[in-house]
Amino acid sequence: MEKTRSLDQIWHILQEVKDPEIPVLSLVDLKVVRDVKMEDGCVIVSMTPTFAGCPAMEQMKSDVLDSLHAKGYAEVRIETVLSPSWTTDALTDETKERLRVFGIASPPKKQESLEVTLLVPVPCPFCSSTETKLESSFGATLCKQLFYCDHCKQSFERFKPL
Repeated sequence: MEKTRSLDQIWHILQEVKDPEIPVLSLVDLKVVRDVKMEDGCVIVSMTPTFAGCPAMEQMKSDVLDSLHAKGYAEVRIETVLSPSWTTDALTDETKERLRVFGIASPPKKQESLEVTLLVPVPCPFCSSTETKLESSFGATLCKQLFYCDHCKQSFERFKPL
């Protein structure tokens, strides 16, 4: 019972650790935090980067460590889990809506081929128009693409369908 309550407290703390690039979402919301367990008094947090070589991963790990240490968890270890890889398919509808409100188009369901995904219209997160076009396969970060809306003339990003 005590272990379950402690794990619930840890998940609650981690829910407050925001993504450094998308501050409206936590690392839990983004499914970067995969699992939490306790072993011999040590908190073990399993994390998966959104993209191989994600430059924000070290900052995310540091933020998790700082948050747990600040709440009195002295022994914390971060494990990086690369398989299965992170996928946009794991995001909840609520998380996708929060991304949209923040100005990032919701990622589509993972497709067999990125080419097929590019044929599906990408609704603009600002005006909902599908009169959009891919401007660059890389946005501000490697895990996003840059789009342009011909209707409202706004640029926006979308998570790559991973």
